[in-house]
Amino acid sequence: MALPLAFRIRPCGDAALTVEFGDTVDPDLNARVLGLDADVDAAKLPGVIETIPTYRSLFVQYDPVAADFASLSQTLRTLAETAKPHAASGRCWRIPVVYGGEMGFDLEDVARTHNMSPAEIAKRHQAATYRIYMIGFTPGFAYLGGLDQTIATPRRAAPRAVTPPGAIMIGGVQACVQCQAAPSGWHVLGRTPMRNFLPSREPMFLMAPGDNVRFHAIEARDWPALERDAVRGLPVAELVPA
Repeated sequence: MALPLAFRIRPCGDAALTVEFGDTVDPDLNARVLGLDADVDAAKLPGVIETIPTYRSLFVQYDPVAADFASLSQTLRTLAETAKPHAASGRCWRIPVVYGGEMGFDLEDVARTHNMSPAEIAKRHQAATYRIYMIGFTPGFAYLGGLDQTIATPRRAAPRAVTPPGAIMIGGVQACVQCQAAPSGWHVLGRTPMRNFLPSREPMFLMAPGDNVRFHAIEARDWPALERDAVRGLPVAELVPA
């Protein structure tokens, strides 16, 4: 679907701004965000410190001594009007997951919510190909679109103070791969030994926005060996044809 070129630029305090392209979860819109991010990076704009692409917008942090909102906005406006949507990376990661039990302690509750069996929830979760829209919240946390809408589940009424690293979760119409232990109101369907973020590895981040993801079930007995490989910096997840 062709998207209108409409966008807006908003200040975020005195040292950052966002370029907003819309308010929906849409791969074409996200491709435009990633396209602008690539163009800003290539332009090496004076004063720009960091950019963070999201589902629908690009956050730009800048040094207010070296740049100002008005001039930077004008430059970004020009770039946004001409930026081409970011082409799909073509990468698709196949991620191993132990579903249910201690690894996926919300799977049975989600199954009851939808009047399905836990196995059916896991099957539908694995059947989809997901797009990575953004990396954020905590290092390596991958926000995914493409969840089977028949298993979309509102977030928990009472968020947990801690969910484990590697949690494979769903929340509303979104899915995710969590990398670090963190609080969350999403539902834990399983866990993966894969580390999307590992500071000792080069590159530190395995996956990137614009990549695709698929999940496949493994047995709990396979976890220890894969966990050791992941700690050593091996990807554990496989690259497969998209």
